Amino acid sequence: MIPKKAPPVTLVIFGATGDLTRRLLIPAIINLTRSGLVGDDLAILGVGIDEGDDEFLRGRLDEFLTHLSPDGEEPTRKDDAWFSLRSRISYMSGDFTRDDIYKAIETRLGSTANAAFYLAVPPVLFGPIVEKLAVHGLMQETETCFRRVAIEKPFGTDLASAKALNARILSNVEETQVYRLDHFLGKETVQNLMTARFANMIIEGLWSNTYIDHVQITAAEVVDVGSRGKFYDATGALRDMVPNHLFQLLAMIAMEPPNSFDAEAIRNEKGKVLKALRVYSAEEAAANSVRGAYGSGDLGGKSLSAYGDTKDVAPDSRTETYVALKLYADTWRWAGVPFYLRTGKALTARDTEIVITFNKVPFAQFRETDVTRRLPPNRLVIQVQPDEGMSMEISIKRPGQSVETVPVTLDFRYSDRFDIGNTTGYESLIYDLFIGDQALFQRADSIEAGWAAVQPFLDAWAEDGSVPEPYAPGSMGPASADDLIRKDGREWHELGVVLHQRK
Repeated sequence: MIPKKAPPVTLVIFGATGDLTRRLLIPAIINLTRSGLVGDDLAILGVGIDEGDDEFLRGRLDEFLTHLSPDGEEPTRKDDAWFSLRSRISYMSGDFTRDDIYKAIETRLGSTANAAFYLAVPPVLFGPIVEKLAVHGLMQETETCFRRVAIEKPFGTDLASAKALNARILSNVEETQVYRLDHFLGKETVQNLMTARFANMIIEGLWSNTYIDHVQITAAEVVDVGSRGKFYDATGALRDMVPNHLFQLLAMIAMEPPNSFDAEAIRNEKGKVLKALRVYSAEEAAANSVRGAYGSGDLGGKSLSAYGDTKDVAPDSRTETYVALKLYADTWRWAGVPFYLRTGKALTARDTEIVITFNKVPFAQFRETDVTRRLPPNRLVIQVQPDEGMSMEISIKRPGQSVETVPVTLDFRYSDRFDIGNTTGYESLIYDLFIGDQALFQRADSIEAGWAAVQPFLDAWAEDGSVPEPYAPGSMGPASADDLIRKDGREWHELGVVLHQRK
């Protein structure tokens, strides 16, 4: 099906002078313009605290885009799509907590223009901005005019704050107007998860505890905390990655087939999975989790200070830069199947992957051969980033007169088959925001269900007074993470991106 062109809309970006806008949002909109999915009836109104006029914002974007040169082509700034979009970018400055700026926006938009408000701002401003938009009638819809608000993560810092934020927002606008973003869901491989499952009986037919031993979800980052010490010390790896990114991947893996690809049908099934995640006691949470913080050492040929010595990090910080969890989704399909999740900074490589490990062959009927009685299990590896693709690990006979099995990989990379271009991952999300498709956005109940599942870990760590286990930069985390999965007779899968580089 050919995607339809987005309707006329004004995208109002709060935080227009920030890093998110210039690095991800504007390049994504340029790509949408280039593909014809948005036209000359798209206008961008940037709102920021910096003083300036329309040319001020355009100039800042010019300066940034000049340095972007994908695939050796001319800088993005000289692209026709950018020149077309540039003339439709305007700017106004003001305090997001005062009425003046909203009155100015109201005057600029009028009451009949379609508008989407993008909150590229610190989370503390989510509630106040939505309230101001509602008070000034900027979220008022008609039969011919839509008003929507897009909210970046993190959505809350725990279960209580997530519930409070949802209540605050939904007391001012309807759920159908709220688009809670998780940029992971904009990635092509993630969107393909449902197609890979539900369009291939060879996969979906095996998708249950009858055939699957366990699931691993890894989001590894090679970068350290860097200059984000203040933010990260108040957040940590669990809050930053698990209830949003990793749980969204888990939900797409574990959801039941929706009766359609309608947004609510998909969100209903994802929500059921998150609500089925086992809520541990404090003792169970401690036994099924590991947290760590990187120490000093070499990372990518450079000397890295320990996390505790990072600027703006408290000297007595107990914040984790790594977390590993063992979880269960208590449903009929997944009963007894553990989900192992891990994420961290300053690790071996940048890699986000999902590994489905199938049950072992019950009996290897290769008598009087060198083949061991236990063959390695089959695995389906879904590479989310950086080299998007899928691979299946199977066993075959080595050529020759003897019966000797060897593992091989059936490998597919998106880049080998398709031209996916230089995308940011935000293209699908922004386009869906414009056309009103909420399938890739989180609903209030799913947000709260995710926080309910991680709250026992937060509580256990707060109460036990423990400190994160140190690990070496460039490693795959603390030794206890290996013990967490090894005590179940399993091993972490070696990162797919590392295995791919060896070929």
